[in-house]
Amino acid sequence: MSMILVLGMPIHLAYAEKTGLSFIRDAEIEHTLRSYASPLFNAAGLNGNDVAIYIINNRALNAFVAGGQRLFIFTGLLERVETPGQLKGVIAHETGHIAGGHLARTQEALKNASIKSILGFLLGAVAVAAGGGGAGAAVIAGGSDAAAKSFLQYSRTQESSADQAAITYLDSVGESGNGMVEFLQVIGAAESRSGQNVPSYYRSHPVSSERVAALQQRVNISPYRDVPPSKADVVALKRMQAKLYGYTHSLAKTLKKYPVSDQSVYGRYARAIAYFRYPDVEKALVEINSLIAEEPTDPFFHELKGQALYENADVVGALPSLDTAVRLAPYEPLILNLYGTVLNATGTTEDSRKAIEILNDSLSFDPNNSETWNQLALAYSRLGDTGMVAMASAERYMLIGNLQKAIFHAKRSQDFFKPGTPAHLRAEDIITLAGQASRN
Repeated sequence: MSMILVLGMPIHLAYAEKTGLSFIRDAEIEHTLRSYASPLFNAAGLNGNDVAIYIINNRALNAFVAGGQRLFIFTGLLERVETPGQLKGVIAHETGHIAGGHLARTQEALKNASIKSILGFLLGAVAVAAGGGGAGAAVIAGGSDAAAKSFLQYSRTQESSADQAAITYLDSVGESGNGMVEFLQVIGAAESRSGQNVPSYYRSHPVSSERVAALQQRVNISPYRDVPPSKADVVALKRMQAKLYGYTHSLAKTLKKYPVSDQSVYGRYARAIAYFRYPDVEKALVEINSLIAEEPTDPFFHELKGQALYENADVVGALPSLDTAVRLAPYEPLILNLYGTVLNATGTTEDSRKAIEILNDSLSFDPNNSETWNQLALAYSRLGDTGMVAMASAERYMLIGNLQKAIFHAKRSQDFFKPGTPAHLRAEDIITLAGQASRN
């Protein structure tokens, strides 16, 4: 199994070779996290659209903010939380760190850094075992380098401040803060067991009895203390966890956790993913088709069917499912990206023209996806549009940090566009920005 996991197709830049870490991108998981987080961001006075959420494929129980309004959540934490309230509590707490400007000096230094640079700073002095429990802040907290060691170490004052802010945000959106207390109990229990590694979240976010007592006091007086999570939030969490498990564990482990006797949506979802990755596409399709029969308007089930067929070499067979997924979820850039990618794979001029339309739609919602620009360059290449191939390639190389190639392709594109046109001006912007970045 590759260190770069494929969730809903485009996975962004995995640094598995040196760090054992990779980013996961998936339309449904990102949709769920955004639905939990956006109200909290807005309650904190932040523009929810400006806060980026990144999912790190590692089983460490961790989350942190870095480089300005960027929230990083480890898959280990997503798998470990037991309720939507626990996950929302973590997000609310991290939002408190963002709104409070904690670690301001380092945040300012990394504000304009690329995600690759941030992870490089975090992990540059540390060798991380793939899939191991020590990653991100945990590794840094235990490392020998003094600068790295202090990077994600919040003070107890900052922790208490973020706690209090989190309860305020949760109250603002009518959510219970009990999940925050429960989560501290989860990591505290793990910390107290002898012979076990202290969870990374516990190390980077120090817990004291006074902090827990103050948090509990705020929760007790909240009018929303006993508000249960919505059914939709519970379903979304369980689906996300089942999906992650099927992608990040072996078929054998998935069948142990979600045996064939488990005919819940979550059990079938996890097995479908594990089967097609194995690969056993026939068994995968049995599970997926049962899900679609039960929920025919769920775009993520159709997306999964398209992905399963495409990744098992049935390119043409994947197209109807992805067309349906896009019709049901026309604003999900990762589903659009997958559809455009599969259209490109047919090799026909007609499908390449359609891919250009679909991929441009994807970029209108997520212009910073380098893989989408790569697929767009491929589609334009099939049509012989050399100027747009160069333009899309320049955008792609700019995003992945290959500044010299970005400049090369931007200059090349200018040979095909008249001065003053939007494409020519955009190429000039890329040349200027890449040149400035290369001198820094």
